Amino acid sequence: MIKRALISVSDKTGIVEFAKKLRELGVEIISTGGTARSLKDNDIEVTKVSDITGFPECLDGRVKTLHPIIHGGILAVRDNKDHISQLKELNIEPIDLLVINLYPFKQTIAKENVEFDEAIENIDIGGPTMLRSAAKNFKYVTVVTDPLDYNKVVNELCENSEVSYETKYELALKVFEHTSHYDTLISGYLRKRLADKEFPEILTLTYEKVGDLRYGENPHQKAAFYRKVEKNEGTLVNADQLHGKELSFNNINDTNGALELLKEYEEPTVVAVKHTNACGVGSGYDIYDAYMKAYECDPKSIFGGIIAANRSIDYRAAEEINKIFVEIVIAPDFDNDALEILKSKKNIRLLKLENIGKKQRKNDIDIKKVNGGILIQNVNSEMYKDELKVVTERIPTEKEMEDLVFAWKVCKHIKSNGIVLAKDKQTVGIGPGQVNRIWAVENSIKQALVEVKGSVMASDAYFPFSDCVEAAAKAGITAIIQPGGSIRDQESIDAANKFGIAMVFTGMRHFKH
Repeated sequence: MIKRALISVSDKTGIVEFAKKLRELGVEIISTGGTARSLKDNDIEVTKVSDITGFPECLDGRVKTLHPIIHGGILAVRDNKDHISQLKELNIEPIDLLVINLYPFKQTIAKENVEFDEAIENIDIGGPTMLRSAAKNFKYVTVVTDPLDYNKVVNELCENSEVSYETKYELALKVFEHTSHYDTLISGYLRKRLADKEFPEILTLTYEKVGDLRYGENPHQKAAFYRKVEKNEGTLVNADQLHGKELSFNNINDTNGALELLKEYEEPTVVAVKHTNACGVGSGYDIYDAYMKAYECDPKSIFGGIIAANRSIDYRAAEEINKIFVEIVIAPDFDNDALEILKSKKNIRLLKLENIGKKQRKNDIDIKKVNGGILIQNVNSEMYKDELKVVTERIPTEKEMEDLVFAWKVCKHIKSNGIVLAKDKQTVGIGPGQVNRIWAVENSIKQALVEVKGSVMASDAYFPFSDCVEAAAKAGITAIIQPGGSIRDQESIDAANKFGIAMVFTGMRHFKH
């Protein structure tokens, strides 16, 4: 039986209706501050906590419920005779239902230019203490922290005059998840203010569920999608789905890969991705021109792939896209006539993402799971070490240099060992994920559907031997960009000079695994 409830909430959604139902069931309500005023304003009988404790709220409300009369009433084990005896001796009444949600710390730190003192003031102390007390003693105390659970509690009370053990267990679990999440937000906020605490000795991370997915990478795997609890401008979690089926695990993973590459470009650009690897990238004078370049690189692989664009999709681009099957088109917007064309296909997912070009912050982290742990690193936000360095006798032409930079951006985002060929700001051939570099070179040349002669080459890591340069020369490649740093660099430089190829060192490797 629930005879007595303590209610103290920051989020007052549904609380008046819930409290009215409790009073109808004969439950005594005690409350604090703004919650008590809100209930009284709605003609709900309430006893103030300060009247129960005999101690006034103080320190601007910082101390309200931190009192033995409150915590004794929550923590007492009801079938422990000593506990009940002590309650009687101390004149403490049991509290059977606790309804608490916490100061809005998440909403506070999400505000633009929030002051540190304001953030600190929105760290709840009494709320988490009571929640944990009640959750620990869930066998005897029902604890509710989510307004979505109000109806469930009321329905069980109306039907059975009590809340079931199973429900109390679930609600207690929800409390510990909630307080853990809350504390992690606080520690994360404080950690960001200390540059030397980038990788702390104890790491806690918190994410909020976006939703369950139909399945994972394969149909026999279960999966869900979670988001970071902070501003996520320009990221997939903020995209508005305008049309099509719900996103799958692989859709999300592939689209994220496309977005990461797309963010490297300022000019109108389209990135086509299949299994997280780029299969075509083009930059042009408008989005139609960019799309045609991306498509023509590999018309076979783009089928069933992801298309990401950094300009609005217009009528002409939509007409071309609609000629093939693609899983997703994501762009900052769609012209109305383009949207009408693309919506003619029932299953295509159309995603609108504002600030699509916004890059990740340099202090963001990249996480990779390994059995028994995780690896954490800074996101790969750099492109070159310092300035590009020409190491051959021949200097790249202005056009070659533009294409080298274009190809280097693509190469940064494909699986290693990775090679990219490009010409006229269009990928010509892409050789990702090979176990040795010469295979990556040979595959990029072999699979090219656009003429290789006159193109440039990018390599995500240095050439260990001159064979890659020799293969490039045989295919008619005129310039190469690579990190440099091999003990055999001179061998590759000599080969480039022999064949009249310009070579540029970036000083920075871009492995991706």
